[in-house]
Amino acid sequence: MRIVKPLLFPFLLLCLWQFSAATGMVSPYLLPSPSQVLETGLFMAGNGALFSHIGASLSRIAAGFGLSMVLAFTAAGVLSRWKTLDECLQGSLSFLRMTPPLALTPLLILWLGIGDATQIAIIVLASFFPMYLNTRAGLNRLEAPFRELAASLGLSRMRTALFFLLPAATPSIVTGLRLSFGYSWRALIAAELIAAGSGLGYMIMDAEQMQRADEVIVGILVIGLLGWLFDAAFSFLVSALLSRRFPELAA
Repeated sequence: MRIVKPLLFPFLLLCLWQFSAATGMVSPYLLPSPSQVLETGLFMAGNGALFSHIGASLSRIAAGFGLSMVLAFTAAGVLSRWKTLDECLQGSLSFLRMTPPLALTPLLILWLGIGDATQIAIIVLASFFPMYLNTRAGLNRLEAPFRELAASLGLSRMRTALFFLLPAATPSIVTGLRLSFGYSWRALIAAELIAAGSGLGYMIMDAEQMQRADEVIVGILVIGLLGWLFDAAFSFLVSALLSRRFPELAA
């Protein structure tokens, strides 16, 4: 039943979709039947076009999300250690956090052109702050008695971070990673709709201009399915590796 329940609502939607297409309630030009969408998806997979766009999107998300992780963890560690620098940068970081990444797209195109650099920059802007803020919150979770214990044991900063700070911050870091990936995935697709020559977002925009609703739906389904698979895989790894130490992460 744990497997069936999540599939119940999509199954009902599929039945409604098939019924609408079979009875002609909606024009097949606007809403192709599920069988036509499946046929189109198989054709695009067979000629390699679909996998080419998937590969382009995945390469960008890997580069952008990896860079965002490095920047967010470094910034969180440095600014939590040096309060003066944190106070100096707080206003600038708040300004950037409240500025939608897509609002910067025209400027990024002027600076970086239409290519991977623009998409990677948008991914970093979209995913940096959820990861940074959750990591900062996690580093602040270490209670005073544990800090005093580390000091009384004469532990170095490295050992204190490894044995006290990191375990205390892990739940918040995991939450930040999960949120950040969702933000970065959505931002990438939106950026590819505007400024890209390949990728799933570009594929959807190109299909819309060619008036191919079936290809648009294929792209939407692939985007949602890939996002769900990545999130499920991440949740499984976290549950398998950390659930014993942090039961709250097993949910």
